[in-house]
Amino acid sequence: MRWLAAAVCVLALAATGAAGEPAAHLRVGTTGDYSPFSIARAGEGAEPEGFDVAVARAYAEERGLALEFVPFRWTDLVAALGTGRFDVAMSGVTVRPERSAAGRFTVPVVESGAVLLVRQPERWSEPEDVDRPGIRIGVNAGGHLERVAGAHFSRAVLVSIPDNRAVRQALLDKNLHVAVTDTLEVAAWQRGTDGLAVIGPFTRDRKAYLVRPDRPGLASNLDTWLLARERDGTLAALRREHLPVAAAAPVATPLGSLLAAIDERLSLMPLVGVAKRRSGLPLEVPEREFLVLDVAIAGVHAAAKRARIDPPPDAVVRALFQAQIEAGKEVQWTAVQDLEYAPPEPLPDLDSGLRPGLLRIGDRIADLLLVLPEGLEKERVRAAARDALRTPYLSERSSLALADAIVAVSHASRGAPETGKGLRRVDLTRLRRPQ
Repeated sequence: MRWLAAAVCVLALAATGAAGEPAAHLRVGTTGDYSPFSIARAGEGAEPEGFDVAVARAYAEERGLALEFVPFRWTDLVAALGTGRFDVAMSGVTVRPERSAAGRFTVPVVESGAVLLVRQPERWSEPEDVDRPGIRIGVNAGGHLERVAGAHFSRAVLVSIPDNRAVRQALLDKNLHVAVTDTLEVAAWQRGTDGLAVIGPFTRDRKAYLVRPDRPGLASNLDTWLLARERDGTLAALRREHLPVAAAAPVATPLGSLLAAIDERLSLMPLVGVAKRRSGLPLEVPEREFLVLDVAIAGVHAAAKRARIDPPPDAVVRALFQAQIEAGKEVQWTAVQDLEYAPPEPLPDLDSGLRPGLLRIGDRIADLLLVLPEGLEKERVRAAARDALRTPYLSERSSLALADAIVAVSHASRGAPETGKGLRRVDLTRLRRPQ
């Protein structure tokens, strides 16, 4: 079966890394137009600066990698990743389902939300107020915010501008009534201006790093490093240096990252449901569900072997992935029955995009289960799940079922490690090295 062969291939790559991929060189894709993540500097040979640039430098230095910054435009992100122009995009990339189908996101590092920067603020106070015929709303072409603007403002005139910096200038030049930006960029856009007001935020988004799909070793090692640097305060220090105070909260924590991975997996389900319907396939195939569970358990065993610890019991792992399957089916069924749901076009291919993307997310979930804190409190996890599981069409019942399955994993007994006696916390530095 083609799907099973793809699953086995992904698991094998996760364990060994893609054959022949270089270990001593890291090419980081960056736009240079998105403050405070990546800002180009004037002068020949000048490297960019910003939060993600600083993270890339810290990672490369600690891992002993030669670092190269590769410029790209937002409209070319997925294509450039697919052709291997760079190994990882680190430029304030927002987690979106069509991007999950094209590459492998790391654990999230920052959260943000879309906002409107408006002239004549006395004319409107809510995002929906600007959705009127003749109102010109500027947005960066090819980025996440263009998708957001298209979904929220169907009556206004959307002006897509290829250079993100030019969106701000067009607003200042009074060629626009409104510009779409986010909670992290808006302070820089307001600096040196007068009379511009902020409306929002009206979305909640995660920023992460998007790794080429054929670099699973790099993606997993970045996760390991980010979790460790969140724990020791390095990421917090970089946030304080480069980001607004509101973005200082820790994001790359084991529980938060696990819930984010589950949410990312569920966010693909509306696309999966539409792709199945267009191909004349049933939404539910029990035989495939059994294969998904078997691959998930095998992935957790492979991750535990790499970490040289015993995995959580199969029963609790199976229950967690079964809860994800049930939640996924709920989201699929509800999405395909929603006449107003508009999937991203072109829709990623089911076999070459969506299913491999789900497997890559499953691989990250397997790693995160091994660093999940022991004995998590049920109500704490339920509250975290209510906040973190944001996929449309997901019911609270399914959200709580996922939370309770996570609690069960955290309370499950694990066997002794290969050396020493008794239970041992996972050493994050031992999970995976870059390959």
